[in-house]
Amino acid sequence: MTTIDGSGPGSGVSTPPFLSSISRRTSISLSLPASRRGSGTVPTMTGKDLPFHHRTHEDEELPHATKKTMADHLRKYESLFTLTPQRMRMIVDAFEETLDKGLQKEGEVVPMIPTFVFGWPRGSETGSYLALDLGGTNLRVCLVTLAGGGKFEITQTKYRLSEEQKQEEGELLFDFCAKCLKTFVDSYLADFDLQGAAIPLGFTFSYPCEQERIDHGRLIRWTKGFGNPNVEGYDVAAMFRASLAKHNVPVELVSLINDTTGTLIASQYVNPRTRIGVIFGTGCNAAYMERIGNIPKIKHLGLPDDGEMAINCEWGAFDSFTHEHLPRTKYDIDIDQTSNKPDEQAFEKLISGRYLGEIFRLVICEMIDDGSIFLGQNTYKIEKPYVLETAFLSLMEADPTEELLTVVGIFTHFYGLETTLAERQFFRALAKLIGTRAARLSACGIAAIVSKMGYLEQGCDVAADGSLYSKYPGFPDRVHQGLFDIFGPKGNNIRTVHAEDGSGVGSAIIAAMTNERRAAGLFPHC
Repeated sequence: MTTIDGSGPGSGVSTPPFLSSISRRTSISLSLPASRRGSGTVPTMTGKDLPFHHRTHEDEELPHATKKTMADHLRKYESLFTLTPQRMRMIVDAFEETLDKGLQKEGEVVPMIPTFVFGWPRGSETGSYLALDLGGTNLRVCLVTLAGGGKFEITQTKYRLSEEQKQEEGELLFDFCAKCLKTFVDSYLADFDLQGAAIPLGFTFSYPCEQERIDHGRLIRWTKGFGNPNVEGYDVAAMFRASLAKHNVPVELVSLINDTTGTLIASQYVNPRTRIGVIFGTGCNAAYMERIGNIPKIKHLGLPDDGEMAINCEWGAFDSFTHEHLPRTKYDIDIDQTSNKPDEQAFEKLISGRYLGEIFRLVICEMIDDGSIFLGQNTYKIEKPYVLETAFLSLMEADPTEELLTVVGIFTHFYGLETTLAERQFFRALAKLIGTRAARLSACGIAAIVSKMGYLEQGCDVAADGSLYSKYPGFPDRVHQGLFDIFGPKGNNIRTVHAEDGSGVGSAIIAAMTNERRAAGLFPHC
């Protein structure tokens, strides 16, 4: 059970700059109406109306939240967000069944997409390749030089994606990608003697696409908050080629892959024990290598049953539409129904970095409405959807100070709110509950693939990338604990390993593998 106390985890995380000189401000009593929620305007001397927002209760003095009242609240949220081992095993069983269904036929909720990445890399692939990775937060352009023997060098540049770019016309999004790629080529490849040849490019497009071959992909649906019109249902490889031609970028798009598939291949290139690749970041997903004979929906292609092909699970869609298996709270339902894709990506909305901060914020807003916290303070800043980022939960959990000064700084600097120590202890405990639930649900997804493929006895490594896995305090340990709770001591046979920048390197390796298959006459199914 989570407890509230004054101690912080000794994580060694440095205090953010805005907390370097914190002083407690004196609360000022205002004569306000006796309602919890209120807003209005006050005329100024210039004739303009000044808006005001407030929360208050009659006859209550600030601060009022005590250690006891916060502990009472915490018990309520513990019951909502805690996952028992028994419940986890039930989720794993349903998850495994869903994965099997996705391999049987097209159109399943979890699509289990064949990637046309055939088998594992040999480790001897060599050459220089460009990789472009369109993720949920950044666009990343890489030059990867494969040296063989599992060794490589990488040069990369990141470009931030604005929220507006995630909603603008699809053609404009791909034009932006092409411009960034051209800037990179002009900056880093000026000395390359191309002799008129186009540079091979692996395109990492981290959204569910149906593929008929490795250099083609029709977008099934946007995820991670993207909503660019006129892209769903279209071949994104063809759209990107058009933008490359428009901006005279001297590259040839050789392969289109998902970031999770790239992580899987890149990690296996350097660590042959790797069997599963996962992403826990703005979104969530997994990939693994499946025997072709176990993929009935591509039997018509006539591929050898004993061959292997990487499967892009797109498991963020697990339990979408029916909502039969995942433990959704009213906060999760609120997020789902107000999202740009209601009832879709049900698993992703419980565990990915895009949503954890919003879950926390909705709990806080409920407590404000109940009159439990921040009475008499202007709370409108924290009432804006998605204004509280998951990174703040990470900072709260990592706060090493006895007075939880990082938490003080977050609420005063970003939201103009005073907090008591009891409230700050509660906030950190709530962040831990939400983060732990995400990690344990993530373990359920991994366990489903482990169980399906029979990896438990021999054990395997799971290559993990994404900001949630790499930056959220304790997330990997909580995933491991979840695997132990599902499988018992044998769960220790499954080890997650951080695979930093795996998608870019993996894209380059897959481009190299694709060129080799083409040279051997194995196209189009390469």
